[in-house]
Amino acid sequence: MIEQPSGDAGLFVAVDVHYLDDSVARAAVVAAHERTFTRVAWTRTAMVAPGAPYQPGEFYRRELPALRAVIPADELAQIVVDGYVDLDPAARPRPGAHVPAEYGVPVVGVAKTAFKTATHAARVFRGESHRPVYVTAAGISVAEAALIVREMAGKFRLPDALRLADRLARNR
Repeated sequence: MIEQPSGDAGLFVAVDVHYLDDSVARAAVVAAHERTFTRVAWTRTAMVAPGAPYQPGEFYRRELPALRAVIPADELAQIVVDGYVDLDPAARPRPGAHVPAEYGVPVVGVAKTAFKTATHAARVFRGESHRPVYVTAAGISVAEAALIVREMAGKFRLPDALRLADRLARNR
C-alpha cells in the first residue's frame, strides 16, 4: 500500500478529462500545496488524442494518455480523480486504479453517481447537499480518502478543485 504523506508535503492535484469527440480530449489539472486545495497553486490544460478507442473495462487505455499530459511526474503527494478508482470490493479497476502504478502516489476517486457494484465506496455528504459523492481510493484507505474529500475546499457537493478541473476540461 502507498503511504499518505504526513502533513501537507508535495503537490496535490485534481484532474478531469473531457472528450470533444473520438479524436481529441482536453485534460485539466488543478494543483495545490495542501490536500484541502484551499489555495490553487496553478492549473494546466492540454489537448490530446485519446490513447485508444473506448472499450468496456479498459477505459484507462483511453484516459491515461490525457492524464499524462497534465499531471507532473515529480513531487506529487496525491491525485484526486473525477470518478471511481475501482468499481467493486475486488478492485475491478477504473482509470484511477492505474494511476498509482503510473505515479506512485495515493489516488482518491470522487464519483457523482452510485455504481451498483461499488458497495465499498464511502458516501460523503458535503456542504448542504442531501446527495452524497461516492469516494474510492488506491494507496490509502477509503476511510482516509473520505476524510480528505470531506475536508476539501468548497461549499458544494463536489469539491472546488474538481469543479474547476471540470470547467477547465470543458473549456468553460
